Amino acid sequence: MFESFKIFVTHILMLFIICSTTLDAQILKDTTSVMLIKKNIDYIYNFQFKDAEETCYKIGILFPGHPVDFLLKGMIIYWENFPLLSNSPSSTIFENDLRKCIEICEKKPDSIDEPEYLLNNLCARGMLLLFYTDNNKSMEAIPLVLSTYHFIRRSFDFTSVYSDFYYFTGIYNYYRKVYPEVYPIYKPLAALIPKGDKEKGIMELQKAAGSSIVLKAESLIFLSEIYRRFEGDYQKATYYNKILYELYPANMEYREEYIKNLLLIKHFDEAERLINSSDMIKNNIFFKAQLTIFSGIIEEKKYHNFKQAQESYLRGIKDITPFGKYSNEFVAYAYFGLSRISEVNGDKNNKKQYRKMANELADFKKINFD
Repeated sequence: MFESFKIFVTHILMLFIICSTTLDAQILKDTTSVMLIKKNIDYIYNFQFKDAEETCYKIGILFPGHPVDFLLKGMIIYWENFPLLSNSPSSTIFENDLRKCIEICEKKPDSIDEPEYLLNNLCARGMLLLFYTDNNKSMEAIPLVLSTYHFIRRSFDFTSVYSDFYYFTGIYNYYRKVYPEVYPIYKPLAALIPKGDKEKGIMELQKAAGSSIVLKAESLIFLSEIYRRFEGDYQKATYYNKILYELYPANMEYREEYIKNLLLIKHFDEAERLINSSDMIKNNIFFKAQLTIFSGIIEEKKYHNFKQAQESYLRGIKDITPFGKYSNEFVAYAYFGLSRISEVNGDKNNKKQYRKMANELADFKKINFD
């Protein structure tokens, strides 16, 4: 039950995880600052963290004491240490930066600059919620969810301030409509908030992906996830993910997502080429383990080398399991594969057992590479 709640938090409340929309009224009026922030965001998403830190330092000089400084620092820590685990020393710094951002925002009295502080506040809260849910920190997540509702409602008054809010409204409209249909248990809760519009939500996300100042990456991420997870249209998911991958080729997370979508549409040659050319990933245990599992899918589906596939699945499970909830999706893929191989080998018991283990871990059970 709580696992479903975490998924609910991650998706419904991601509507205010405007992770890179740390722009505010003052900064948006300053061309130099806009360019610096856009450059900073590109550096972060392309894993150029030294350049990102230098740019963040310049922004801090231009706007000393502004919450945007703490928010950008939090973003850098999050991506540089991805997946950010709760037992990591960096997680404490991450939490402190975002809590400081929230504190500054809430000390600012209502004024003409309210939208900028509201955005920074919601950004920080959203990133913290994502971190808490990914690390099973329910005691921290639930109070933050409850205290954030007021700020979400207030944000509806400022949708015309920035064109980037197409991302915000798109996420709300889509998930408010679709999520209760996928998880009926949340229908009573959803009834307490305004209705959504699925088609409108997708159109708004597409506008944000095409014309927003800084929310292009987030919009592409959600469009890809929506089409893969909820719409079951893997071709469209791959289309949006390819754009994202080509924008930030050094981003290991985006590369892995692109490989996953290629495997789902059975473009095995391109997926294998990307796996073999991912040298930058090999020093990161988390991403390397994902590649190992994806290699297992290649061995199973393209070459029908079931023994090698089995070895890759088992090794990938062993290497990625220490990453906790972050690993669940990929361990599930491996178990689905082991179940299929067991069927080929005539091992009915293991076929059933592996399938059960996969379904217990998978949030979206239809994404199984069957």
